[in-house]
Amino acid sequence: MQRNRTTAARANPAAGRKSDIDEIVRAIRTLTRGVTTSGRAAEQRWRVSGAQLLVLRILAESPSASVNDLAAQTDTHQSTVSVVVGRLVRRGLVKRRRAADDARRTELALTPAGWSLHRDAAAAELRHLSSALSAVPRTRLRGMATSLAELGDAISQNGNGKSRNGNSRP
Repeated sequence: MQRNRTTAARANPAAGRKSDIDEIVRAIRTLTRGVTTSGRAAEQRWRVSGAQLLVLRILAESPSASVNDLAAQTDTHQSTVSVVVGRLVRRGLVKRRRAADDARRTELALTPAGWSLHRDAAAAELRHLSSALSAVPRTRLRGMATSLAELGDAISQNGNGKSRNGNSRP
């Protein structure tokens, strides 16, 4: 099949590019299904949703975040994030507290149980991903890392010629 695709690409470069893009999109869909399946297993193991795991991850990286901060970071409506946070608070994984510098602001933080669950879930996710990547030949890993970084940057480009992290794009 590779030979036929290469021959077609030489005959019609535009068709070859479309074929390459179609193949990449299929691969991304396969990755997404794999991540979804892995996420479902995590949800069953720890009895938390993917959204709850995401909130735990963000709070581990951004202590003292507010519900509005979480909504901005997840590109989710504040009311939806508030429901997710409420469930985490009821389970004793997250605590609310008044901000020291502004009594009107409520900050969120992981409890010891929240930290524990976050660490366990993150370690399991890393083991799963590392295991899958170990099947990829070492000679292809560097190119894969570069290509994925470029794709991520292109996806997150915010329309002003800069990537989301503020770096100028060529």
